[in-house]
Amino acid sequence: QVQLVESGGGSVQAGGSLRLSCAVSGYTGSITRMGWFRQAPGAEREPVATITTNAPSTETYYVPPVKGRFTVSRDNAANTLFLQMTNLKPEDTAMYYCAAGSSFRWDIMARAEVKYWGQGTLVTVSS
Repeated sequence: QVQLVESGGGSVQAGGSLRLSCAVSGYTGSITRMGWFRQAPGAEREPVATITTNAPSTETYYVPPVKGRFTVSRDNAANTLFLQMTNLKPEDTAMYYCAAGSSFRWDIMARAEVKYWGQGTLVTVSS
């Protein structure tokens, strides 16, 4: 079992930055991918960014709307996943969820591939 606890959400003006953190605990031996999803009010939960955790070299994947603005990273020693978000836009407003899965696809993690979810942290971007 893997536990994921997010933090770092908040309110920011457009153009601002936030860094989300996800504390990871439990047995992670079967986890190969970690990432972030988001869910805006009235919308489906969608992937944002994925990072590999078992490959010889770390690979990252982003959806087009956040590419160049968001950066996913991990600190293995601290068992923490991060999402650095810059140049935030009002359309980035959503609940952000940390996720872990066991996929071996070399692409952004799909919702169906997630085995564990965090409880979410809210990001609000005002214009």
